[in-house]
Amino acid sequence: MANIGERIAQQAKRVRDSARTLERSVGAVEDSADRRTELAADRTVLAAERTYAAWVRTGIAALASGVGARALLSPILPAWFGLLTGSMLIGFSAFCFAAAVWRELMRVAPPTAPDARRLPGAALIGMNGFLILVDLVALLGVWLVKG
Repeated sequence: MANIGERIAQQAKRVRDSARTLERSVGAVEDSADRRTELAADRTVLAAERTYAAWVRTGIAALASGVGARALLSPILPAWFGLLTGSMLIGFSAFCFAAAVWRELMRVAPPTAPDARRLPGAALIGMNGFLILVDLVALLGVWLVKG
């Protein structure tokens, strides 16, 4: 009989130890899941910034192409074609700069507060507004400068 009582006591102790281990494990899993969620929010912010940078890069390339289009196409094709091509590319550049700001400011917020800081909206609007102003000056240059 005493042997059975000792076994029951040992089993009870194992169950208690197992319950404590399980409790610690659950806490660790919850902490890990929270951290994964925070890291996912950081990745979302960084992906949005890469998308913004891609829009701006495309806009700058379109601006340079628009200015160069008139100079390169004028000797080969009719002047109106170089003007039209340059104007379209510069217009597309302005669209890219506006779309970059719109996408960055109107994005869906991540489910939790990310550790990564977002780009300030005023800086985005200021910089891209300046780039659109550069587009307008380049468009005037394409239309008014004889070449």
